[in-house]
Amino acid sequence: MAASRIVRPASRFLSCSRSTTSFLDALRPASSLPALQKRRTYATSSGVKEVQVRDALNEALAEELESNSKVFVLGEEVAQYNGASVTPIEPELSMKERRDVMSTTYKVTKGLLDRFGDKRIIDSPITESGFAGLTIGAALAGLHPVVEFMTFNFAMQAIDQIINSAAKTHYMSGGIQPCNITFRGPNGFAAGVAAQHSQDYSSWYGSIPGLKVVAPWSSEDAKGLLKAAIRDPNPVVVLENELLYGTAFPMSEAAQKDDFVLPFGKAKIERPGKDLTIVTLSRCVGQSLNAAEKLKQDYGVDAEVINLRSVKPLDVEAIVKSVKKTGHLMAVESGFPSFGVGAEILALTMEYAFDYLDAPAVRVTGAEVPTPYAQGLEDMSFPQEKMIAEYAAKLLKV
Repeated sequence: MAASRIVRPASRFLSCSRSTTSFLDALRPASSLPALQKRRTYATSSGVKEVQVRDALNEALAEELESNSKVFVLGEEVAQYNGASVTPIEPELSMKERRDVMSTTYKVTKGLLDRFGDKRIIDSPITESGFAGLTIGAALAGLHPVVEFMTFNFAMQAIDQIINSAAKTHYMSGGIQPCNITFRGPNGFAAGVAAQHSQDYSSWYGSIPGLKVVAPWSSEDAKGLLKAAIRDPNPVVVLENELLYGTAFPMSEAAQKDDFVLPFGKAKIERPGKDLTIVTLSRCVGQSLNAAEKLKQDYGVDAEVINLRSVKPLDVEAIVKSVKKTGHLMAVESGFPSFGVGAEILALTMEYAFDYLDAPAVRVTGAEVPTPYAQGLEDMSFPQEKMIAEYAAKLLKV
């Protein structure tokens, strides 16, 4: 029985030139890219407007660069290429269509070079260990670097620098030497990029003392958490998801202001409920919300969906409070099942809320397999909305 929770049943695989334009001008799409014109909309009467995740991240970077001269951005293709290639990935595209335009389509740093210059928006060579070490040294000297990894899979080249230098120096110096640095970039499952570009590092970095780790889902998450990361005196890992970059979310009037910051260690209830607690993060939040709607339609089940936002520190209080209300817990993540975020959530629930559970807690995770390239197998190796709903129905015996 224990093995079945870690290794998925076999039946699952059988079924299922720089210009002088202003910053605002730089954010506007080029005439050759009409698809980008849907990135932003006018605000409603309540002040809410739709903003893509990439634009929210861009806005956060611009505001922090403007307000603090110690902040600079360094990474591959962050400057002259305006944040990698020019092909947008629109949220309505199918997985196959996304696969065709996936090639480093980020644009998170678009326009920043023209506004802040090449002393603060810096292109690096393809040497993650080198530029991670360089920026950690800059942080130890008092600057506030923002390091972009084109994908966190490449950050494995720099993991010694991140863990042994950035994460541990404050403690090893007796609290004398802080390391204010932000590591950000795409993490987790993408589309058609296979095993070496699809891994979720939430649990890797979440297990390291000295690091703070966040995983935004919405545009408000992205802006508020990135600004908090840049301001925090500790090293912070910001794990984004590239499939969300082109997704537009409502952004409140408060979140549009330059003083908007989200605290670490505070989860958000995205959907209140009374029958089941679904704890999730990053892109899986949207999938869980859709699964919750399906549960409501098919079974009348009212599921509560909690967006963790922060992996470390983890909002255990919010999880326990919800479990006390619903009596059931499901953790959903895209990482591997062994020693993952889901496993930690279940363990903490056993420690702090066991008496409130009406049934054993369950988890839905990525499969215990290197991510396949073939689309059919790729789809089966990550959580899908149908799978989440089926596991929930089985848990609740409906």
